[in-house]
Amino acid sequence: MSTTQSAPPRAVKKKHPLARFSNQIILGLVIGVLLGWAAVALGPVDEQPNWLTSTLKQTGSAYVGLLKLLVVPLVFTAVISSIARLREVTNAARLAVSTLLWFGITALASVLIGLLVGFVSSPWLTAGVSGEAAKAPSSIGSWTAFLTGLVPTNFLGLEVSVKTAGDAVTATPGFNVLQVLVLSIALGVAALKVGKQADSFVAFAESALAVVQKVLWWVIRLAPIGTAALIGHAVAAYGWKSIASLGVFVVAIHVGLILVWVVVYPLILRGHGLNVVQFYRNIWPVITLGFVTRSSMGVMPVTEQVTERNLGVPRSYAAFAVPLGATTKMDGCAAIYPALASIFVAQFYGVELGVTHYLLIVIVSVLGSAATAGTTGATVMLTLTLSTLGLPLEGVGLLIAVDSIIDMSRTALNVTGQALVPTIVAKREGILDREVYEAAPSFDGARI
Repeated sequence: MSTTQSAPPRAVKKKHPLARFSNQIILGLVIGVLLGWAAVALGPVDEQPNWLTSTLKQTGSAYVGLLKLLVVPLVFTAVISSIARLREVTNAARLAVSTLLWFGITALASVLIGLLVGFVSSPWLTAGVSGEAAKAPSSIGSWTAFLTGLVPTNFLGLEVSVKTAGDAVTATPGFNVLQVLVLSIALGVAALKVGKQADSFVAFAESALAVVQKVLWWVIRLAPIGTAALIGHAVAAYGWKSIASLGVFVVAIHVGLILVWVVVYPLILRGHGLNVVQFYRNIWPVITLGFVTRSSMGVMPVTEQVTERNLGVPRSYAAFAVPLGATTKMDGCAAIYPALASIFVAQFYGVELGVTHYLLIVIVSVLGSAATAGTTGATVMLTLTLSTLGLPLEGVGLLIAVDSIIDMSRTALNVTGQALVPTIVAKREGILDREVYEAAPSFDGARI
């Protein structure tokens, strides 16, 4: 009697830990800190940054530039192809209203956290701060900026900013993503209405989107290098000496940001039956890139990819919600920061804030980021808040010294909220892919 022996099972070869994209990002952070310390140790050369600091700055700027380069083609092709494939425009309108509503809800919660932290820290908030750095900023936020930025001034919202310093004139190209979004929505709806005659146009948009997404993945694979360069330059250029006089303010800002991260967002996720830990695991690439690049707009392509591929939000909705969020949804820069900074400035100049002032802070923080859409930034939002409250704009200069340091954490919270809201709205509308959301993140190209 013969016996058959089964072949031994093949050993599954385990991937090296560094093969995981998330671990590569962490390694980039560590290497960046070490390079930053090395750049500090080398010191300046003839009062100019040394070669290592310059290299880190140029490499980091180049990486952010690559990310920003893909914003316009990604938004343009994704929005057109998504809307053109929608059968009912009314469904898109309902999603848009829900998105704006949740933008407001999360902004309201964030600004209340900022005010709470401001109240608690007020006895120590301005300790050791002198008025030497007081200076009004060159640009001030405006309530009419939304209407100005809403209407496209040219195809794809391209623009050039010109700066003059002595005899030198510098022209910097840029774009207004809000205008790109408006134009893309208009073309997508037009293609939907035209019908079969627009099939070739829609097919072109979809093909272009596939090409842009492939290039985007190549850029994302460079993230560990970009991370090391950006964090290294941050350590070398800013260090921590600036925190000395504004230490309480910096700590208070971070307490507020952490409270939104670990209390507000998790409560919203749990209230919708979504796993909190899984959410943060899925958006880890966005958080880290937002932290080191300090640019919500720069990482917007990554936020959209993660929202779609890791969180399970349909592309037809993510292509609209994420670009809109990158322009108007900033819980760190436009809610917590202006609330706490307003209390700081008022306290420094001896201005007593009443109930009306606090209500104005809430209104500006909830609506202000939309009002300044296209030009949104922490300084712009702060000037809008201070001018609305009637506080001295010179107070902005007091906080400039630590702006670059706290901006890293502010941006990380911004991009987290920009991924959170589409996920919540998709869940409420019954279009969230739970299998994708609950799957283990694998940073191998199939998922970001």
